Amino acid sequence: MSLKVERDGMAFTFKGGMLPMTVMELASADPEHIREQLAGKLSQSPAFFHHTPVVLNVEHLDEPHLALERICAVCRAHKLLPVAVRGGPDPVKQSAWALGLGWFPPQEAARPRSLESVSVNEASEEDMLPLMGDEPVADEMAGGRIFRGTVRSGQQITSPEGDLVVVGAVNAGAEVLAGGSVHVYGPLRGRALAGIHGNTQAGIFCRELRAELLSVAGNYKRLEDIDPRLLGTAIQVRLSEAQLSITPLD
Repeated sequence: MSLKVERDGMAFTFKGGMLPMTVMELASADPEHIREQLAGKLSQSPAFFHHTPVVLNVEHLDEPHLALERICAVCRAHKLLPVAVRGGPDPVKQSAWALGLGWFPPQEAARPRSLESVSVNEASEEDMLPLMGDEPVADEMAGGRIFRGTVRSGQQITSPEGDLVVVGAVNAGAEVLAGGSVHVYGPLRGRALAGIHGNTQAGIFCRELRAELLSVAGNYKRLEDIDPRLLGTAIQVRLSEAQLSITPLD
């Protein structure tokens, strides 16, 4: 039998791959506590909570009988989709499998940075890139922020009150948010949310569009909704008649 015939008869093939995934690191096992915090974050960046797959990291919890089903229900009520659990004793593993979730063993190596608001002043030197030959710096401008460096997967950089300027790349699985506009002087592969408090005059500007999600004042588009001809180009994103408009940046 030829290789072509064998392939034609296949229903699927397994392939190794690495997909960007948001990790929700639990510091509390109380579903109501988790619900309260999720509600606050939903009001801050609603587009992020639109069917985003998450891995629940329970490594820091000492709860052999974790209320995993209730925690998953809270996540789904806020439009997060739990797909797997990391860590926890055997009862937690068995609960994850019973709920149709995957399970990962505890991460022994250095853990990814928390998907929380990371102040630019907390960014390490290795995350920074020099600009015009200067030493790496993270600056706060009036009402906004400048971040010089790569925003790495699992990292979130915010400027709640003004514009956010990123002099560098935004990797897949990373997120940048601003009360004003978002400017990315490099490839934008992660999620960018501008006007997070409802500023309809805000916009998103980047040199190379590869974004997983773009949002202005709660109106969003995902990668599959973006015109393929715009991918890899410099663009600007604005609201026009309550619709997200993505046009070339001339």
